Parts: sequence; C-alpha cells; structure tokens
Amino acid sequence: MKNNYKILTDDNSRKISIIFKSLLVGVAAGSVAVLYRLTLTYAESFAFMMYGFLRNNLLFIPLILASLCIMGYFVGFLISKDKMISGSGIPQLEGILKGHFRKRKHWLHTLCLKFLGGAIAIAGGLSLGREGPSIQIGACVAEGIGNKIGTSRLERKILMASGASAGLAAAFNAPLAGVIFALEEIFKYFSPVILLSIMSAAVAADFVSKQVFGIAPIFNFQVTEAIPLNSYWLLIILGICLGGLGAFYNYALLSVQKLYTKVKFLNTRTKVIVPFVLAGILGLTFPIVLGGGHRIIEELTPENGIWFLIIIFIIKFIFSVVSFGSGTPGGIFFPLLVLGAAIGAIFAEISINYLGFDQKLFYNFVILAMAGYFTAIVRAPITGIVLIIEMTGSFNHMLPLTVVAVTAYVVADLLKSPPVYEALLDNLLAKEQLGEEKESNKKITVEIIVQHGSHFENLQVKMIKWPQKCLLVGVKRGDREIIPKGDTEIKVGDYLVILADINSESKIREIINEMNEMNKEI
Repeated sequence: MKNNYKILTDDNSRKISIIFKSLLVGVAAGSVAVLYRLTLTYAESFAFMMYGFLRNNLLFIPLILASLCIMGYFVGFLISKDKMISGSGIPQLEGILKGHFRKRKHWLHTLCLKFLGGAIAIAGGLSLGREGPSIQIGACVAEGIGNKIGTSRLERKILMASGASAGLAAAFNAPLAGVIFALEEIFKYFSPVILLSIMSAAVAADFVSKQVFGIAPIFNFQVTEAIPLNSYWLLIILGICLGGLGAFYNYALLSVQKLYTKVKFLNTRTKVIVPFVLAGILGLTFPIVLGGGHRIIEELTPENGIWFLIIIFIIKFIFSVVSFGSGTPGGIFFPLLVLGAAIGAIFAEISINYLGFDQKLFYNFVILAMAGYFTAIVRAPITGIVLIIEMTGSFNHMLPLTVVAVTAYVVADLLKSPPVYEALLDNLLAKEQLGEEKESNKKITVEIIVQHGSHFENLQVKMIKWPQKCLLVGVKRGDREIIPKGDTEIKVGDYLVILADINSESKIREIINEMNEMNKEI
C-alpha cells in the first residue's frame, strides 16, 4: 500500500521509472499487437480466397460447412478453457482493474488462446475486429511485464492500462486515440504520471506499428469540401439518427447474448458454431460483409445507390451482433465504424438526392457518422472524435465531428441505452455469480481525484459516510501531502488514497465512484 501512495506522491525518479517501464510495455505490447494484426490480415485474405473458391466449386460446400462447424467448435472449446478470451476482452480488462476476476488464468494462457481464437474467427469470415483483442493482448503483455518489474499493485495497473493503450495504437496507427481510450474508458481517471505512462506506451507501440504498416492513415477518403456552417442543422439530425440506431445496436447485441443462453442445445462450445455457419452462407451469397468490413468501406460510393447501401447495413448489422453475441474472440470497434460509415453513406444519399446537397460532401457524412455511431454505442465521445481524426489523417472535421458525436451521445443517453462495455461487464459478472465477499487480511488502495459537484466537495472527513471496510489514509493537494483527520476539509482536485479490504475492492470502488460523480447540482 505504501508503494501505491508513493507512486503519485514521491520524488520524480519513481515517476520516471514508471514511464520507462511503460515504454518497455509499449514496445513489447505493440510488437505482439502488430503480429496479431498481421496474422488477422492474412486470415481475412484466406477467408475471401476460400469463399471465392467455394463459389466456383459448389461441390465443396458440404466439406467447407463441416470445416466451419469444426472451427466453431474448436473456438468454443478454447473459450471453455479460458472465459477471459470471449468477446473483445475490454470488459474483462475493465473488470480486472476494478478488482474482479481474481481467479483468472495466467496472462500468457489468456494471450495465446485469445490470439489463436481471434485468428480462427477471422479466417472463418466472422464479422469481428482486431482492436478489442489487441487491447486485451497488450494488457496481457503488460501484466506479464508488471508481474516481473512492477513495484506495487497500482503500478501494475498503470502498466496494464499502458499495454491496452499500446494495443489500440498498434491496431489503428492511432496513438492519441489509444491514450484517450485508456483514460476515458479503462482507467476512468488520470494524474500526470498515469497520462505520461500511457502516452509513452502508445507512442512506442505506434512507432513499432508504423515500421511494419507504414505511416498512411487507415482510411483515405477524398474529401475536397467542408459542410457549410448554415447546414449544420443537418448534422443535428444525423446525430439524432446515430444516437437512436446506436441504442438499438446495444439492445440487439444484449438481446442476442440472452438468446444464445436460452437455446437449450447451445453451450459455450457449440454456440460459436452458429456465426461460423452464418459466415459460410454469407460467403456464398453476400461475401462483402465478411470480416471486419474493409471491403464495405470500398463500396460506400454515391454510384452504388441507396438501396444497396441499406441492404449492406442490414446484413452487416445482423451478422455483427450474431458474431459478437456468441462470445467468439473478436472486437466490435471496426464493425461499429463500418456500420456507422454505412449509415453516413445512406444519410448522404438522402441529403444529395432529396435536399440538394453537393455530391462532393458524400464522404464528409461517412466520416462524421463513424464517430457518432461509435460514441452512441461505446459512450466515449473524445475517443471517437480523436480516433476518426487519426484514421483519416485530417483535423478539418473537428467541429462537425464534435457536433455529431455530442448529439449522438445525448440521444443515446436519453434513450437510457447503457454503454456497451459496461453492459457486457455486468453480464460477465452476473455469470460469475459473485457472492458476498469475506473479509481478508490483505489490503489495497483505491485512488480517486475529487470532481466538481461530488459528494466529497467541501466536506470534512468526519461528515462523509464512507463505505464499510475502508479508511481514508492520504490526501494529496498539489505538492502538499496531508495526513487526514476528522476536521480535514476535502477540496476539488484533491487526490484521495483510501485503504480497503482486498475482497471488497470492486464494491468499494463502485460506491466511491458514485459518491464522486457530479450530482450535487444536477
């Protein structure tokens, strides 16, 4: 516990040490994430080649379908051996950092099975992305390094968040998005040392990635004009549509997950067969929707017409929720962006054909819709905006991106749609059937930064109703370290260090975070 507190209060040498360790994590995690990205690139090429061969040699259909069933069962077998590899891995990582999943498998076991399962899923053509698994793989590498050189539990957590940031940076060539995502979605708060550590890892991983994949952005849209300011009312409408469709995506995904559990003849090993068989059918009939969706992006042009775009969206939507809902190792980042791009293309067609907008603005709507749809589903607006900026290599869309993302966020929130990763984590914890926690002799520290409008603001320590099994042991205010007493008054920006029972960590974190939310005046 003492080391945890020193990380953020002690001399600069300790902070510099963490930053250098994060650089090491960035290089290592980035290298593994790059290898995973390369593997999935070849796996997706194999899938398109396999289904192309099958369409020209229909006699092999029974053999390929049987092979897909075997592949699906094998991936399900991998999941049964380590449940931490199911899905994207981001909810699992968030759970670990919150104190859940203490009895999980060794990090190397999870890394290897995640790598293998994700590669097989993409080779089968499933509608999954590489980004979520890259984040989990990066965190696994960081956990291994942290177990060797981490000096405290908090330092190991910082390194895991750094590994996650490195994984996303390597997957998308987007270091800033990796940093923002780690802070906005995974760590939930930051201090200078946390920010610098995560940033160091992301930059190191991005450098490794660019050595292999080059410096070109992921998307290369030909945008020649900006949307006129007097037409920004249309962006509000786009944001409203994206917010509603994003909320529906979350509802559909969670419903499909429940449906898989209700079908009696499907279990962990057999339910993954379903998306593999669906991939086989679509590989024969509508192969453009296979994989993450890179080929769909290529088909999003004004020439293809609105009905073709609508069909692409509907089929890709269904295929994505069936694939991810099964628990198959794979992410939803890129499929979400592709679905958002399809919505943007449909919206652009309507605006051009019926509202008289210039056809040159087609790709503007595609780009804006990607960020808005991502924001509505994940509820990480800053990540969505920065990610699209880095993936397109242009800062020219900053203002319209913000308008669309904020509107989509508000609409999804008004519809009471839960952030997708929080909902998925809740489902995982429900499956774990976590019982009443027994008190332990082991203690950990919970750290928060007091927000404006929180329950702690301007209250004395003795006036605060603290959760059971915890004790405030330290307050850092700027460069001052304060030993808290009953009459110590908590101020906005104070860094609170709370000693807690290790078995009650997740519950205490949840209560403390709720108390720290801006709820006094809202």
